[in-house]
Amino acid sequence: MTPTFKTIGIIGRVKTPGVKDTLKALITFLLSLKQKFIIDSESAESLNDSSLPTVPRSKLGKSCDLLIVVGGDGSLLHAAHAVINDETPVLGINRGSLGFLTDILPTQLAKIKDILSGKYILEKRFLLSSHIKLNDKIIGQDDALNEVAIIPDAVPHMIEFEIYIDGKFVYSQDSDGLIVATPTGSTAYALSGGGPILHPQLDAIVLVPMFPHSLNNRPIVVEGDRKISIIISPNNTTSPCLSCDGRAYINTPPGSHITIHKKSKSLHLIHPLD
Repeated sequence: MTPTFKTIGIIGRVKTPGVKDTLKALITFLLSLKQKFIIDSESAESLNDSSLPTVPRSKLGKSCDLLIVVGGDGSLLHAAHAVINDETPVLGINRGSLGFLTDILPTQLAKIKDILSGKYILEKRFLLSSHIKLNDKIIGQDDALNEVAIIPDAVPHMIEFEIYIDGKFVYSQDSDGLIVATPTGSTAYALSGGGPILHPQLDAIVLVPMFPHSLNNRPIVVEGDRKISIIISPNNTTSPCLSCDGRAYINTPPGSHITIHKKSKSLHLIHPLD
């Protein structure tokens, strides 16, 4: 058998119950196949096995041909950011609760053998890139697989902002914030905010207002190639925050211009044939 993937990268959400046991079982399984693998340093440290080949998480994308993530959808989401620029395919072993993205159970490791021999489905999910400018200077940027969210700072309050799509004014709004989500993210934070579920293969973006101070503001679905611009009104007395996939919070002072558009590189997800 000629392997489709020469080197397998491994990441585990080690704080999740059961993940260490699944990591050990996965490593044993790959060794039985004489499959070359490498594990991220943090995951390897939790296993207390100095014989494991390791690499810093930031270098995983350039060190492997397939990344296997052991954990839930959130684990896969965060691990994907480490390899997205290399477009390394990602496979999830589900130790979480939902499993929208991670679809191999810990008892189904045998399915990995078929995947390694080339029997799999490859699915591509697009991401969003966001840039924040203030006085024509970039003050922050980040990417999101699920959503870009504009939220209040430590103290909840209404945020005043304007939305433009491809440079055309859509509306101004007073609300607790705004969620701009991909189809992947439509089943996450955006769904909790009252947004629609989008089929994963739709080329579309959904804008979901958060508790708008209005009777007629509703989610808006636009084509995936549209550029969304958001201007934080100078009338705001505090600085809202921008968050991508619930990660680092970036301050967006009054007068900030936020641009959100589709990222040129996508997440490559691997699924079993069934």
